[in-house]
Amino acid sequence: TFVTIIDKMIAAYSPALSASLGIFIPLIVVNCIILGRAEAFANKNGVFDSLLDAVGMGIGFTIALCCIAFFRELLGEGKLFGHAMPFFSKDPALIMIMAPGGFIVFGLLIALKRLMASKGGN
Repeated sequence: TFVTIIDKMIAAYSPALSASLGIFIPLIVVNCIILGRAEAFANKNGVFDSLLDAVGMGIGFTIALCCIAFFRELLGEGKLFGHAMPFFSKDPALIMIMAPGGFIVFGLLIALKRLMASKGGN
């Protein structure tokens, strides 16, 4: 993506700036997705409906991130809230604490949601 290209260019031409910015350049993509969706809704709806939508979307993103973090922590570290879980801590799946682990958990959660929707009709 364009943000990745910019991030690599900053790293190549100004390593000190790249080190100080760290993860914040890639986070621009997430920010743009959230703001773009909020702006699209607000253009077609009133202030009160837009406020309710923003609160709902904020809660939804928080729940989604907590679900992903829960499974990544459990499977990648074998811990929950800093306490080792006996079954999971013996041989944790280290890929889960890396970037691909987030995509794997996200995909599994989407598959679970689709399975539940097909069984329940929702």
